Amino acid sequence: EAGHIFKLGRRYSEAMGVTVLDADGENRVPTMGSYGIGVGRAMAAIVETHHDDDGMVWPMSVAPYEVVLTVVKTDHEASMAVAEQAYADLRAAGVDVLLDDRDDRPGVKFADAELIGIPLRVTIGPRGLDDGVLEVTERAGGARTDVPVAEAVERIVGLVKVGRSARL
Repeated sequence: EAGHIFKLGRRYSEAMGVTVLDADGENRVPTMGSYGIGVGRAMAAIVETHHDDDGMVWPMSVAPYEVVLTVVKTDHEASMAVAEQAYADLRAAGVDVLLDDRDDRPGVKFADAELIGIPLRVTIGPRGLDDGVLEVTERAGGARTDVPVAEAVERIVGLVKVGRSARL
């Protein structure tokens, strides 16, 4: 059930002084109704069709966040610096981004990102930075790509733009 209808009766018609002419030309107070697709119902319908065993898989076009930046080791200064810069740059580019800088194990952070269904996860950690890359993982399907740090924001913005234009 994605939509709902409510019979409102004549309460609002009478309060607003609304009348209509019937077939005989007589003024009548109409019975009103309301039809809508609520946000909660729309979200439920989307999740019902976009999920897997690990949780929700939000389509980019309706995701509450499009990207999550997952910092593997928050006590690693270089990782935090790259994450904070990427966060600022992505926000400036109009991307809805979440910075996961919790002091938890990486597996916990990855599982949480999968559960809530953020379309793109960017993993930022010492090992990747030593190689000059960030790991970009697509929630739908799990494809992983190593992206050079210097190109990461531009590539992520491109993925978000493509995802936004995709149909549900």
